[in-house]
Amino acid sequence: MEVMNKYWTIKTHIEDSPKEDDFYLKTSTLALSLGPGSKEMIVKNLYVSIDPYQLNRMKGSSSSQKTGGFAVGIAPGQGIEAFGVARVVASENPEYEKGDLVVGVVTWAEYSKIGSNGMIRKLDPMGFPLSYHVGILAFSGLTAYAGFFEICKPKRGEKVFVSAALGSVGNLVGQYAKLHGCYVVGCAGSKQKVELLKEKLGFDEAFNYREENDMNSTLKRYFPDGIDIYFDNVGAEMQEAAVANMNAFGRVAVCGVISEYTDSGKKAAPDMLDVIYKRIKIQGFLAGDHTGLFQDFISTTSDHLRSGKLCALEDISDGLDSIPFAFAGLFRGDNIGKKIVKIAEE
Repeated sequence: MEVMNKYWTIKTHIEDSPKEDDFYLKTSTLALSLGPGSKEMIVKNLYVSIDPYQLNRMKGSSSSQKTGGFAVGIAPGQGIEAFGVARVVASENPEYEKGDLVVGVVTWAEYSKIGSNGMIRKLDPMGFPLSYHVGILAFSGLTAYAGFFEICKPKRGEKVFVSAALGSVGNLVGQYAKLHGCYVVGCAGSKQKVELLKEKLGFDEAFNYREENDMNSTLKRYFPDGIDIYFDNVGAEMQEAAVANMNAFGRVAVCGVISEYTDSGKKAAPDMLDVIYKRIKIQGFLAGDHTGLFQDFISTTSDHLRSGKLCALEDISDGLDSIPFAFAGLFRGDNIGKKIVKIAEE
């Protein structure tokens, strides 16, 4: 038996802000019969994660591609990997049976073929929507949890600034920080987002960065006593201003630099004298470095979700066809919370 499998690829390498017509929907025949003992399986994709970092894989070259693994470059015509939830439709892997729910690395496609060494595992939904296992209970959540608690090591009462605060990671960092007893300010790109940060997610303050002309002065206004922790999702001048306003022994967790992904001319250049004399720690990190925290993260986050202390903010588009628009929208600031595409019914 075989199926016609639709999947997205890039037409050419993408060096600037992505557009919908940078992508091409291909169709190929996929056999549902697998070689005996191959340990392969075919899964039907249900939900896939849409993430800004994927743009760096679509470029002709990027320093991130040199790290290998989940950051290697994608060639035109090649399937595009993504984290997702799927259901097994055929399996020669003794650990999986037809009908099993799985979570892990799939593709922007209707079906994905998972090799014997595929980064995938069985999924116990734990009573939560399947979409949660693509975002808040997956890498977006782990990134926020590990970045805030492991890299920033917060103390109750400290002052926290989060950029791109209504994104998939930023909104969770702010919520974790409030639950930890911190004072939290976030920035976002619209009045609506600012209101959501304060009214729905409980941030102490928030501002629209598009309405501010001098970020250094803006941060002085919101943090008259200085910043202890900056969770950076943006890079460039936002990072510079945050460092300029940090207290001694401040911590900067560099999670992403989305403003630099589409503009190679933008580079963060914080005042290194501030870094030295204030003894500021600036550290980049990847969620994959902190898989040892996964069980603690899942337990804590699940408890907060069940008690209503944590809000899962999701922005879900329907259908495989919506993926290019959803991806390009990340760089326009369209998304509110975690961007996910629902490919098929559960």
